[in-house]
Amino acid sequence: MAKFIILLLFSPVILSAEQSLNGIIDSRFVAVSDDQESYLNGGYGKFSYDSNAQLALAQLGLQYSAQWENNISVHVIGNAFSDGSYNGIGLTEVFLSYKGLPSEGGWRLKSKAGVFYPKISLENIATAWSTPYTLTSSSLNNWIGEELRHTGFELSLNKLGKFSNSQHNFNLDLAFFKNNDTAGALLSWHGWTIGSRQTLLNEKLIVQPFAARETALSAQAGKSDPFLELDNRWGRHLAGSWQYRTLQFSVGIYDNNADPSIVKAGQYTWDTNFLHFGFKYKLNKQTQLISQYMNGSTFMQSPYGNKVVDNDFSNGYIMLSHFWNEHQIAMRAEEFNVTDLDSTWGDNNQEYGKGLSLSYRYKLNKRSFIQTELNWLQSKRPSRWYLKQEINLTEHQFQVAFRHYFNL
Repeated sequence: MAKFIILLLFSPVILSAEQSLNGIIDSRFVAVSDDQESYLNGGYGKFSYDSNAQLALAQLGLQYSAQWENNISVHVIGNAFSDGSYNGIGLTEVFLSYKGLPSEGGWRLKSKAGVFYPKISLENIATAWSTPYTLTSSSLNNWIGEELRHTGFELSLNKLGKFSNSQHNFNLDLAFFKNNDTAGALLSWHGWTIGSRQTLLNEKLIVQPFAARETALSAQAGKSDPFLELDNRWGRHLAGSWQYRTLQFSVGIYDNNADPSIVKAGQYTWDTNFLHFGFKYKLNKQTQLISQYMNGSTFMQSPYGNKVVDNDFSNGYIMLSHFWNEHQIAMRAEEFNVTDLDSTWGDNNQEYGKGLSLSYRYKLNKRSFIQTELNWLQSKRPSRWYLKQEINLTEHQFQVAFRHYFNL
């Protein structure tokens, strides 16, 4: 499907469409105060940057859309990043979508097909899946950006209240997807993390070192491929939302429906399911409260049916955002947990952590911003012992960024 959409972009058909190109440039100075190697580089640090101070291109995002008169549109989103030691460029979403006209009663059908994010995040709502509130995503949404993407199709049913003089709006989405069989591997082996990096569709990510990779998990490849199909099964994601005036609730259930006993070329299938809830409430025109919670499980087996890795997990955050004139502040508190239920020696995935983030943004003009952020994160992870590191760790990160949103 993704290849078909890319070929479509270079065909004469695209010339008859209404086209747009939006983007974001996010460059930063980053300082991490504690001597920890980032999880992206194979360490057990919870931030996406290592402990040294550095300049980084956190995101160069491009979002292309073309829409035809028949309400069909194509969307291609790409991202690039560079921090001096870890660089990447590629696509993060590619899909076709259809948006039907509402009926007299306010009912409307929508659909999409291709590679796209599941409808979960209430933070990452800006260009190229960036967040307008903070420089980092919460650990809940950082995991979504790292390991979750739908390759398949989604059907949506909307009920628009304004057609019946109602202030209630409803939305129901049902997605069927493939290429998410390894989801849960990175969450298990490096735990919850905070950052703004989105995994590219062509990217593989480092698996942390631990003793079981020399024994029971010796078949595991050194890098995990997050968007891989191994068992030819369809996963499903059902999500719904209700909006009343300035209050919005969302709920969903995710199941990748994987056969957890398969391993091919060092990549294991993981059976991953979770429930997610969220709400967004505008207290007034300037102040907004956002919260999300997730609870689920992930496991994988040996070919003989034994659970080699078996984890339950949970995560929740609450964020308050307030703006006035050219100023905006956002405060976010979060708590996360992984419970290790298996008895595999040398693979302790137990984890508990909590964090606070404080962000301030100054608006230079309509499209340009200076933003600073301070992150504090405390976590207990026994697997750090494998590298002779402290199990309990408190980490601090400070960032100053220049962000520019543009239209071409």
